[in-house]
Amino acid sequence: MATAAQTPRFTHPAARGACPFAPPPAYRQAQQDEPISRVSLWDGAPSWLVTRHEDVKAVLSDPRFSSDSARPGFPFISAGARQLSAGRPTFIRMDDPEHARLRRMLTGEFMIKKVEALRPEIQRIADDLLDRMTAGRTGADLVREFALPLPSLVICLLLGVPYRDHDFFQECSRVLLHRDSTAEEVAAAQQRLGDYLDALTESKRAEPDDGILSRLVARGELDTAEIGVMARLLLVAGHETTANMTAMSVLALLRNPDQLDHLRRHPESVTGAVEELLRYLTIVHSGLTRVATEDVELGGVRIRAGEGVICMINTANRDAGEFPGGDELDVTRDARRHLAFGFGVHQCLGQPLARLELQIALDTVLRRLPGLRLAVPFEEVRFRDEMLVYGVHELPIAW
Repeated sequence: MATAAQTPRFTHPAARGACPFAPPPAYRQAQQDEPISRVSLWDGAPSWLVTRHEDVKAVLSDPRFSSDSARPGFPFISAGARQLSAGRPTFIRMDDPEHARLRRMLTGEFMIKKVEALRPEIQRIADDLLDRMTAGRTGADLVREFALPLPSLVICLLLGVPYRDHDFFQECSRVLLHRDSTAEEVAAAQQRLGDYLDALTESKRAEPDDGILSRLVARGELDTAEIGVMARLLLVAGHETTANMTAMSVLALLRNPDQLDHLRRHPESVTGAVEELLRYLTIVHSGLTRVATEDVELGGVRIRAGEGVICMINTANRDAGEFPGGDELDVTRDARRHLAFGFGVHQCLGQPLARLELQIALDTVLRRLPGLRLAVPFEEVRFRDEMLVYGVHELPIAW
């Protein structure tokens, strides 16, 4: 059996290269030279880096690779990420059967048929935001005025959380998802957000509504703290990922005018285009983390019990063996095999909602802003390299 070199190739996460849409060059080089290789983490701890599509799928679907962040050897990409998994972890940091028990309580909320019924309301929100953004103006920051409030309004509506508190949520999210946040800063943000959600959950006991929080309270299976943890996961993930995907998708299309033109001429192709953009951009850019619970052979390499594994879904989604020409954006590509939402039992629960929001957001922006263009040179756009969820800090546009 082959053994990968034990000397770390580099420290994860690696720096990006010239193209802000592409995975860092160090990961692409590893994919070519040593698809399962050793890297070091921020604290010097070693971990395996898995870069090919086939191998990433194998890890994410194998119960011998645990999502339980309390297990010795679990890889954390920063001190803040370690703190984020401490205390009251969400079910994405658990294994079955506890993971499945908690996840099942939310599965019905995100079934495709139920999510599709939200289309008219999400379309209304998108149109209202664009009405306000374009009223008497010829330019705006797409992030602040459209990409961020759209999913924030939707997830607040679904959960039964007051949108008036969105600045508070977003500030907490910024701390929780910043790679340079200290453990103390993350703990403080967790406490603030936890206290808020605990109080909100208690208010639902007294005055229930038709939101997800009230339905979780009514089940009677979880205490206030457990419901608060679920709410934190949905609230943070429910707006951060879609907001960044929306802005990045618009920017990627502006940088690929032939693809933008195709979507304008064939608006019915937006569903497939969203899948290709999810593949091409892969905004969960620091990888999905696991730890081996026993010795496992993967791609001819032995990974031993207690060793951490980082699945680089951004390189997997550019794997030429799975997506020929994958470094190019092609909105006509059949990209449904992408791993942007993960794979296996921990695949993203909210993906039907994310897909619907992205389809509506892109269709609405492209349809209503025929003169859409960047309002600043591309070189001035600030990318979120320092965040666990990749994107842009702002996107100045004109029309």
